[in-house]
Amino acid sequence: MVTKQDIKLIKSLNQKKHRQQLGLFTVEGIKGITEFLDSDFKLHKLYATKQIFSAPEHQIVEISENELRKISALKNPNTALAVFEIPKSKSVNLDGLIVALDDVRDPGNLGTIIRLCDWYGVTDLVCSLNTVDCYNSKVVQATMGSLTRVNIVYKDLSKFMTNYKGEVYGTYMDGENIYSADLPNEGIIVLGNEANGISDAITTLVNRRLTIPQFGKGKDTESLNVANATAIALSEFRRRTIEM
Repeated sequence: MVTKQDIKLIKSLNQKKHRQQLGLFTVEGIKGITEFLDSDFKLHKLYATKQIFSAPEHQIVEISENELRKISALKNPNTALAVFEIPKSKSVNLDGLIVALDDVRDPGNLGTIIRLCDWYGVTDLVCSLNTVDCYNSKVVQATMGSLTRVNIVYKDLSKFMTNYKGEVYGTYMDGENIYSADLPNEGIIVLGNEANGISDAITTLVNRRLTIPQFGKGKDTESLNVANATAIALSEFRRRTIEM
């Protein structure tokens, strides 16, 4: 049975300030919860309508579907909700390819970018301090478990890039054609805010400007969605490693 105290705690985790204060976040659905249980993330408590998870009994609370609806952030809750501990921040591995996000605000975009990093073998994702919280429930849901395999760090992006010794690539509406550019298997790829792109402050630290050329005749589309741009950029960088 879920208590009023449980409901209050879980609901509070919808807000970033409470997630940070308590060091907790929620995961919903069988697949997502299973991914986190199989990872290094520490379980706080699991609320489930079915006994199908491998977890210590004292951490599992059996609940009804009606109770699940009371604590879920989803329109159609799926079997269970789990509360996990937010892990301590890890250092960034400066070798290899790093994705950096400059003020990306949409949870769905961040979740998709985390999945893309996982797919293309990018182990480190550096986010500006104003980028949406990766433990936002919508972000967690969109990652489909990839959050367990990508190291996400929030930093002052300017300071981080200033201290970085390698090449820094930025995605812009103008620049070198990404399809013909010579792309290595290491460096930072910066992607910007959904409405404004990469900020002026970060642009001063970019060594090479890349563009994804537009082929549509009308030229009416202003820009690509940032998650779509990330997919194309990572695909091109990784394709070069196959061709080398």
